[in-house]
Amino acid sequence: MISSFAISQELPERKKLPLKPFIEPTDTLKVNLKDSIKIGTRKVNDSVKNDSIQKDSVPEKAPVLLDLVKYKAKDYVKISQRTKQIYLYNEAELYYQDTELKSGIIILDYEKNEVYAGRLKDSAGVYSQSPYFKQAESIVEPDSIRFNLDTEKALIWNSRTEQNGTQIYGELTKKENDSVVFIKNAKFTTSKDLDNPEYYFLARKIKLVPGKKIVSGVTNMYIADVPTPIGFPFAYFPLTDDRTSGFIFPTFGENSSRGYFFQNGGYYFAVSDYFDLALLGDYYTNGSYAFRGESNYALRYRFRGNVSVRFEALINSQRGFPDYSKSNIYNIRWSHNQDQKANPNSRFSASVNLGSSTYYQSSINQLNTANFLNNTLNSSVSYSKTFPSYPSVNISLTATHSQNTNTQSINLTLPTLQASLERIYPFAPKDGTKKGIIQNINFQYNLRGENRINTTDSLFFKKEMFEGAKTGVRHSIPVNTNFKLFNYLSVSLGGNYDEVWSFKTTDRSDAVVDPTDPTGTLQIDSVKDTLSGFDSYRTYNFSTSIGTTLYGTFDRGEDKKIQAIRHTMRPSISYSYNPAFDQYYDSYVIDADNNTLQDYTRFEDGLFGTPSRTYASSIGLNLANTLEAKVRSKDSTQTEPKKVMLLNSFNFSTSYNIAADSLAWSPVRVSGSTQLFNSKMNVNFGANLDPYAIDNQGARINKFNVDNGGSLFRLTSANLTLNYSFSSKSFDGKEKKGSDNTASGGRDDDLFGKAQDFSDNGSFQNYDDEEDDEEKEDVEAYRAKIPWDLRLAYSMTYLNSNRQEEISNNSLMFSGNIELTPQWKIGASSGYDFKNKGFTYTQLRFERDLKSWRVNFNWVPFSSRASWYFFIGIKASVLRDVKWEKRSEPDRRL
Repeated sequence: MISSFAISQELPERKKLPLKPFIEPTDTLKVNLKDSIKIGTRKVNDSVKNDSIQKDSVPEKAPVLLDLVKYKAKDYVKISQRTKQIYLYNEAELYYQDTELKSGIIILDYEKNEVYAGRLKDSAGVYSQSPYFKQAESIVEPDSIRFNLDTEKALIWNSRTEQNGTQIYGELTKKENDSVVFIKNAKFTTSKDLDNPEYYFLARKIKLVPGKKIVSGVTNMYIADVPTPIGFPFAYFPLTDDRTSGFIFPTFGENSSRGYFFQNGGYYFAVSDYFDLALLGDYYTNGSYAFRGESNYALRYRFRGNVSVRFEALINSQRGFPDYSKSNIYNIRWSHNQDQKANPNSRFSASVNLGSSTYYQSSINQLNTANFLNNTLNSSVSYSKTFPSYPSVNISLTATHSQNTNTQSINLTLPTLQASLERIYPFAPKDGTKKGIIQNINFQYNLRGENRINTTDSLFFKKEMFEGAKTGVRHSIPVNTNFKLFNYLSVSLGGNYDEVWSFKTTDRSDAVVDPTDPTGTLQIDSVKDTLSGFDSYRTYNFSTSIGTTLYGTFDRGEDKKIQAIRHTMRPSISYSYNPAFDQYYDSYVIDADNNTLQDYTRFEDGLFGTPSRTYASSIGLNLANTLEAKVRSKDSTQTEPKKVMLLNSFNFSTSYNIAADSLAWSPVRVSGSTQLFNSKMNVNFGANLDPYAIDNQGARINKFNVDNGGSLFRLTSANLTLNYSFSSKSFDGKEKKGSDNTASGGRDDDLFGKAQDFSDNGSFQNYDDEEDDEEKEDVEAYRAKIPWDLRLAYSMTYLNSNRQEEISNNSLMFSGNIELTPQWKIGASSGYDFKNKGFTYTQLRFERDLKSWRVNFNWVPFSSRASWYFFIGIKASVLRDVKWEKRSEPDRRL
């Protein structure tokens, strides 16, 4: 036992005296430092020289830290002067320049400028608060880390990092600097669950350049932690968010008639921020080959578009065999859209799809499977310009193309020039509204110049296609006026003057007896000659119409679900007068006896038709109907009823020719349309009703059908079309647009099937991107609500012009998809022909989502395109070439 005591006292506070700054005294003696001494004829200036040693040659020692170090911890912060270290414990954080470190424990050695971070271990041996290390855009989450603040070198144990969607786990990581990282026993995968990935690649050594690339040595693939024989002696994986060029890995397969092949392999050029280029090719061992070039371009706020050129050289069988054939097919597509804000007074647009008529039917590339049933190709390239000064002038230049792949006929307009002058009211007041027949008089000028070419697929792009070109110009000046009669009737009066310029006319000569025949029985037929030169004709016509609008409302009461129904009728009567222009017609002899004459006009092959020779004075009758209802809303908070359109249109029209001596009445045309099921189903229908009877040969006779023992009207034709598109999300207002095949030149839906190239990530729809976060159910095997979608298209045509009572077309096409589970999705596209009693082109689709992987199986069970295609591959674009494909190509011999 030792006793001790201590004595202390308080020291008085020292007074702080103000310090006066020292001011060096100023020398009052001014000395001229420059002295001039004349030596001979030279003048030497002597001045004070500065000391040559201005700065010490030994560099100053850099500061220990280049920036302020900020740190904090939840439990305690301990500073040890003996070890020159700072200890941070529990939820420790440290910030230095662009470096951020969070961990359970952090030790900062401020003498060596080194930082160590690790986890905390509780009494049960459980580790927590793993380090979180962030430097610039790079994030690492290891078990522990040792980092030098000066050299920025680091040793990281059991690190986890993410690079452009790739998760990387390294047993030991050595960070050399900001741009190079070496990892030992690294696992990298695109799985979101790094603790239990469904697959990963194990590399013994890798070199990682963040944001640029991964280079590895011997690499093996593991599936569910089970090693597989799939491996690489070395591997290279690009990691970049910027545009980059590179090879596109092809698809391999075998065809029974063309041998082994690869498809869609090539090279992608990331040219600039404004456009790119992909060059792809196919090759078959029997000699068939194909190539295509695709480019996308865009200039923000100006325009965007894409171009695709495809060519295929197809060889069937082997040379020397009877079924050997060789053909070349091609397809050109171009789409260009101008931003509406780019130029309000001019616009350029293009939509081009042209090529061989048999391209989609003969193509061996799987991309064209969904376009197999396409039988029309259309193109349009147009430029329009508006001059806004009064009166404004609109000018447009358009080139169009229409191609029927069944008949192989092609119609071109190269080009069409259209110009129009704004409608002018010469008698209208400068201010106020126009009233009366005089003030409403207006006229307009329209011009249309066209160069039309009709050719075939075999002559396309050849000089022969231009030989039959037709060129013409049409000037039109319509004059109109309108006014009210008795406040309820709307009356319109008008006339139209047309002048047509033609640059080719027709001349026919009379038939004569052949002078070389001694009997005089043979004759030379009339000869048709085409004359080049300018010629023109002029026509005019007059018309007037009177109409009104009638409303009828049936009110059922506000307590009813259907509160009211309103019927709107718009009847109108019109009269038109078209004189005969006989001055443009001539006649020629068609036999040697001069007994038979045939009338013709020299404009019979003109572009805009021929001048009318038939005098017509006809009365037209038209009745337009609409039917709508007011329905009480299901939402009790809504005070106003909902308007529902029952019939968008229901029209009747016919005409009576006063000048005709027989068959004066035209058939009655009935047409209508409506929308059902919240505008999901579009219904269009039409029919022709003929009041006249027909003879035994099917020709119309001047006798009413009712007087011939029949009904009032004779139904000669009718048509009905239905289009219905809906899905499970239609009922909750979250419906999204279906698939779009227009990128490959097909329809904007999948009624003909979907394009089959799953190597292209663009053809695969990722469910995680489509669904909202609250709708994802990754754990559950099944859902309470099963997503589905369905598209229907029905068409029926009835013909009875000759009492044949024939249904010429009766078919239903459908396409749908159903997601049985969050991972399983099946779909089908097909149709049924009720007339021929058979299914149309059918495609069955099966898709399996394996989280990081996907499996696709497409099957065309019958038709000349019967085939199947199996694919399994990784979703992520960085590993898109890790895949396996197997397909059965259609056998064209069958």
